Formats: sequence, structure tokens, C-alpha cells
Amino acid sequence: MIKPEKINLTLGFIPLTDSAPLIVAKELGFFSQWGLNVTLQKQNSWATLRDKLHAGLLDAAQMLAPMPLASTLGLGCQPTAVITPLVLSLNGNAITLSEKLHQEVIKENKITHLTLPMAAYLLQKVIATRKAQQRPKLVFATVFPYSCHFYQLRDWLASANITDNDVDIIVVPPANMVAHLQSSEIDGCCVGGPWNAKAVRAGTGLTALTSFDIWQDSPEKVLGLLESWYKVNPNTVLALTAALKQACIWLECIPNRFEAARLLSAERYLDASVDVIAPSLIGSCLTHISMPPRAIPSYNQFSKSNNGSINIPEYVRGEWLMSQMHNAGQLAGIDIPPDLVKRVFRPDIYHQMRLTLEDQKVQFFRHSG
Repeated sequence: MIKPEKINLTLGFIPLTDSAPLIVAKELGFFSQWGLNVTLQKQNSWATLRDKLHAGLLDAAQMLAPMPLASTLGLGCQPTAVITPLVLSLNGNAITLSEKLHQEVIKENKITHLTLPMAAYLLQKVIATRKAQQRPKLVFATVFPYSCHFYQLRDWLASANITDNDVDIIVVPPANMVAHLQSSEIDGCCVGGPWNAKAVRAGTGLTALTSFDIWQDSPEKVLGLLESWYKVNPNTVLALTAALKQACIWLECIPNRFEAARLLSAERYLDASVDVIAPSLIGSCLTHISMPPRAIPSYNQFSKSNNGSINIPEYVRGEWLMSQMHNAGQLAGIDIPPDLVKRVFRPDIYHQMRLTLEDQKVQFFRHSG
């Protein structure tokens, strides 16, 4: 059995459905099985989580997939070498329109209802009318500048030739999205679960499409930690990665996901009801209070996809994310080291974890892919 250099760890997470691997690993004893005493610390915003990780106040954290790259490049922060040895999840986001915008889209396009997933071109007439009437532009929110949410929202809008000049995009913490929709501070948002489902249950919005409708099986959350911390605590990272991998595998069983929804609903975690957490976990996208849900079997994925295991932080995933950052104009004038992705995405640590532990956990790894 590996012997962690550091046993008592503090991990950061954001209250989202796809924080499930961390919460499951804690509540079902997977961390302790690998000799770790983990405290999970809830954060309100991704910027706060990033800053605490950089400052050493968190040992590791659930992070948005582009965040380790952005941190290492110093985008929006001081350059800080952050690595990821594990992809925690794929997909999981959705774009929700306020009920006011929903009705505006129907009125301007002279239709009786929306066909889902919603095509972005239906926003064109709303944008044109607002411009002609000299009314404020539509305001959409995402959770962080360097996030798949931001890139997915941009791609969806770009499919209808809607640019940054046509709408405003702001940053709002995930847990605040529903309140911002209710107060009309925003007209729509791209956010992870359970906040889309909560907006629908509240009659506040319409979930127009999921991230799976825009990008199929894109990396969403990863385990992030400082490169310097890994060098001091390599065995701790192996144990941490093994425990979270085990949680990801446990989450692939649909009946287990009902239990996960119950665990996530606790006040110390998502502080939300099971009826808004469970749907995406079982492949159901709530759409509108007056409409049936959509079946999205791949809404949340934690261990398996059609292409096999998803948890390996493959270089191709990092390169893909870099291309999205480039397309968003975020890398202009930035000196990018040629080995950046290989420094940040660390499949070598993942494979070392497998090689170190497979003799002790043969069945665990045999069915993990």
C-alpha cells in the first residue's frame, strides 16, 4: 500500500452536481481507504478557489478543465504551475434562458413553442428588435472567463453569427445564477447542474440545450494541484488520484447515482433538493415547467464514454482546450511554452497510479478501462 507523505488534506470544490466524485470519495470512505483524512471546503466562486489553491490554502481542488492551463499561463492571475493527473467528468453544462427571454423569442419569431435543443438563430430577431428600439443588449452569464461554459456559449452564439458585439457576457458564481435570472440581471446563462434544473423547477427559466448538444464528450472538471506540491507529495497524489478514480467508477452505476444525489443534497455540499440534483445524473434534462424533460444519457459522465475511460488527462484534451482559448482571443500576445500541455496534463501520474496499485486492486482496475 502506498504511504502518503501528507495525510490531512483540504480539497476545494464548487457546489455543483459534478463535484460528486469528491463528495462520494469522502462520504463512502474511499479517501480513508487510501490513508487520507480529507476535509472538503466549499467555495463560492472559481476565482476564489483558484486563488486559495495558488496560495496553498487548499491542497488540491476540483477545477474547470481549462483552469490549470490558464493558471500556468498567468491568465487573470500570477503565473502559477498547476497540473492535473485526473479528469473527473465530461459534459454537465446547459444554457438556460430566463422566462422573459423565452417569451420574447416566441413572440419575435411568431411561433407557438420552441423546438429543443434550441437553435441560436432564434435570438437574432430579439437582438435586432432590441437594437432598433435602443434597448439594452441581451446579457448572458458564464461561471469563469477560462471555462468550457464560456467557450460553449460563444460557439452556440457563433453558429448564428451572433458576436460579442451583439450580447454582453458576464461572470456570475454558479450558485447565484438562479437568483440573477429571477431578478432579470441576466437574460440567460451557461452553468452546470443543478442550477439549470433549479431554474426550471422554480418556473424561472427554460433550459434550451445542454453542453452535450454543443460539444459531445468534452472534458469539464479535473483534479488540480500545484506542481510544486506534487513534487513534495507524490505518493499523496497517487492515493488521492486512486480514491477519486474509484469514486468515478462507482458513479457510473445509475442506481448509485440516486444515492449520490442524496449525499450531494446536504447543506454542507450543494444545499439543494434531490429533485433538482438527480435528473442530470440519470440522463434527464429538465426543460421547462410546462414541457417534458429531454433524455440526455451522457449529461453527466464520470468514468466511461463511448471511447472508453475518460479519466486519463490525455494531451489531446489539453490541446483542444488551448484551441478554444485561442479562438476566444484569450492567448493573444501570450508567450506559450511549446511543452505547456505536457507540463499541465499529466497522464504519466495517472498511469503510475495504475501501475503502482493494480497488483493490490486488480478487479478495480480491470473494469475501469
